[in-house]
Amino acid sequence: MNPLALFAGLVGFIAVALGAFGAHGLEGKLSVEAQDWWQTATFYGLTHAVAALALSLNDFPPLRRAGWAFLFGAALFSGSLYAMSLGMPRWFGIITPLGGVSFLAGWTLIIIAAARKR
Repeated sequence: MNPLALFAGLVGFIAVALGAFGAHGLEGKLSVEAQDWWQTATFYGLTHAVAALALSLNDFPPLRRAGWAFLFGAALFSGSLYAMSLGMPRWFGIITPLGGVSFLAGWTLIIIAAARKR
């Protein structure tokens, strides 16, 4: 079993399901700002799930760590935006940048791995 691939698939599934729910089930129920948060959460969650899935196919440890950073970032970044869209207080948004930092850490790990790999 490949846990990184498993969780990448799970995050991708959740992003697609919540994206569809936001477009259809929440239509007309969210403010414009909350709709923007929902769309941003879906976009970043899905794109980083795909990136993590691609990284799961590599055995180079720094690249696999980047995949985990992406999934952790998706949970924090997208999760906090979904929660705020559904009515959590705005201060809950303090979590969102932590997810963004995790995304950046993942991309940094990819850059470092690419520079070191021969």
